[in-house]
Amino acid sequence: MAPVQLDFDIPSDLPHTLPVMALRRGVLLPGAVGSYLVGRARSLSALQATPGGLLLVAAQRDPVGDPSPSDLLNTAVLARVVERRANDDRTTRVHLQGLARVELTGFTSVQPHLEARFATLERSWPDSAEADGAAEALRATIGESAELFGGASQVAAVRALPDALLADAVASVLRADETWLKEVLCTIDALQRADKVLTRLVRVREARAARDSIKERVQNATRDQQREFFLRQQLKAIQQELGDGGDDDDLTRLRERLEAADLPDEVSEVVDRELRRMERISAQSPERSVAIDWLEWIADLPWKTYSAVDVDLGALEAALDTSHYGLDDVKRQVVEHLAVRKLAGAGRADVLLLQGPPGVGKTSIGQAIADATGRKLVRVALGGVRDEAELRGHRRTYIGARPGRLVEGLRRAGTSDPVILLDEVDKLGSGTWGDPAAALLEVLDPEQNHAFVDRYLEVPFDLSKVLFVATANDLSRVPGPLRDRLQVLDIAGYTREEKLVIAREHLLSRVASQAGLEAEEVSFTDAALREAISGWTREAGVRELQRVLGTVYRAAAVLKAKGQLEAPLSVDVGDLPTYLKKRRFFDDPPELNSRPGLATGLAWTPVGGSVLHVESALLPGRGQLVLTGQLGDVMKESARAALTYVLSNAERLAVPTGALSDHDVHIHVPAGAIPKDGPSAGVTMTTSLASLLSGRPVRSDVAMTGEATLRGRVLPVGGIKSKVLAAHRRGMKRVILPRRNGVDLDDVPAEALAELDIVLVDTMDEVLEAALEPASEAHVRAA
Repeated sequence: MAPVQLDFDIPSDLPHTLPVMALRRGVLLPGAVGSYLVGRARSLSALQATPGGLLLVAAQRDPVGDPSPSDLLNTAVLARVVERRANDDRTTRVHLQGLARVELTGFTSVQPHLEARFATLERSWPDSAEADGAAEALRATIGESAELFGGASQVAAVRALPDALLADAVASVLRADETWLKEVLCTIDALQRADKVLTRLVRVREARAARDSIKERVQNATRDQQREFFLRQQLKAIQQELGDGGDDDDLTRLRERLEAADLPDEVSEVVDRELRRMERISAQSPERSVAIDWLEWIADLPWKTYSAVDVDLGALEAALDTSHYGLDDVKRQVVEHLAVRKLAGAGRADVLLLQGPPGVGKTSIGQAIADATGRKLVRVALGGVRDEAELRGHRRTYIGARPGRLVEGLRRAGTSDPVILLDEVDKLGSGTWGDPAAALLEVLDPEQNHAFVDRYLEVPFDLSKVLFVATANDLSRVPGPLRDRLQVLDIAGYTREEKLVIAREHLLSRVASQAGLEAEEVSFTDAALREAISGWTREAGVRELQRVLGTVYRAAAVLKAKGQLEAPLSVDVGDLPTYLKKRRFFDDPPELNSRPGLATGLAWTPVGGSVLHVESALLPGRGQLVLTGQLGDVMKESARAALTYVLSNAERLAVPTGALSDHDVHIHVPAGAIPKDGPSAGVTMTTSLASLLSGRPVRSDVAMTGEATLRGRVLPVGGIKSKVLAAHRRGMKRVILPRRNGVDLDDVPAEALAELDIVLVDTMDEVLEAALEPASEAHVRAA
């Protein structure tokens, strides 16, 4: 990359934002012109969108294929497009001229290309004697190194550049590795940059002179010199075998890495003490390898490396809207949380807990937060973790000891402020090796995590800059002290229409890509998607729906591989059994509710709301209550209370006198293999018994939930949003809820509420009036 004589003036009317082109390899510096072959879609889009031929050029931290904002250096270069030429292979050869350093202050868009706000960094040359001396020394050294610049004309062109651009121009000419060029790019102080470049230039010149000298000595070496060389090599090999200095080079490189790590003072003291101890340990001692492993971990950790950019709340809202349909309340709370963090910094409510059934998008919300804040995402899977050392690490005294998962994640991220996703915190276990949930108390407490001590490292590490996001399916299984440190965001699930939109906008393109097809090669009708949602899935999220749609696309992929696909493959309701086999789920027909004693309740489960049927029947006996269906103690007590209420109000409920004098009552809750418990089935059991003993069937389109007392009061219960969505999915028309749960209806999507008749009640009399069919002689049981 050679500098040329061009106009390096910066336009005075720069826009607030500019497209960003990421360099997978190479570094463009101010004062230099570079030629690049552009083939990535987002980079081509950025070139097309350059206003006035200007754009921002950012070097990648690592050569990834599809970089996100967190993959780019914060310091970039304002560049001008000098020349571009399209190639036949859909790539573009572009010549870029670096103008000035800029700091990326926030990304406003990531599609179709990266676009960012920026601030131009000072590029004027200091007015001081030291600065004048540095410029003169650099120009003098350039004149003495003409062979490095390709001749006298190139030397003259470089020396004619302004002082502010001189160091960058020289750096671009030197054959240096990308790491050093990135260091030059990120060095803002002009004198420090000139000193760094001058040191490198002198070193390169001396290296070339040494190379020439060595070459001459080798060519003119005598037999004695060759003999001495081989003897010295043999002596070095013997020393290495004896352990006398064989590790010196490795230890020297380790010292250099530790010095470059910018360790805190407290950590630096411990490291220095460990290095002095290593000097007294023999190379054959096992302690030496343990110490080296520990020092390498210390050197690898990002002690003061940060990647977060200023949070653009508008970009965050747009990213969440693009990646997640619906969930408006959840997205609003996420934006509010990050707005508070932006203005006030770390606080008590710094940890988000996304609670909801599988497949509703909890993990992807964490990824969207990381992308919008420019941070790396570190996922720590906690499901089934029973050993506290998995989080805190093992002490170095144990063979094979390693740091905990948090420290390992920080090393992988390479920054000390990533987004750490604590996945499935409700599935943490405890046992002989401690309680991992208790270990998280320190990690998630802002008052303590600024000095988190991993047992392996045994030095404090600052976790206060980390943005923690946790996920869980069942909030009741999260220990109370841990839940106290979390801000809970409830994600209940989606309605059928929301699933239809999600399938159209997100799932079809995803499953098509996984099958090696384009989404347009298979055409689903809306009726077919609705049928797939209701007939082959029964879930709060969309994970099973994605698998169902993937089955159809894989069938299309087989046809395409055989050359038999006539795109688009049309899929209607009648075509689904061809690809998905027999239907898996059916809505219960109304005639099943035509007999007294069958009522439909609503239940909450860790995988979303569900419909629960309660069946009652009479059999010869002596007034005993029989309960089946794997009922827990609370449900059994609810059944006894329900029977007592019905019998104590027999006259008012039109229950014949002595109805149970020669009969037993059997209450059964189907799906007997699944344990069930909780108070919210009390209303349903009472309604079922009242229907059975009065002979009045329960309406087939009614579902209900609530706790019932002996005096007939209806008390509030939890999980209302999930339960109402379950009733909506099952095609119910009326839902009976405790009146005090009316405030929870604000969380239910308006689409579901519009299709349901919500009845709020305070007493069982109101429940029975809304749930039972009108009394008629045909339905009254003979006494």
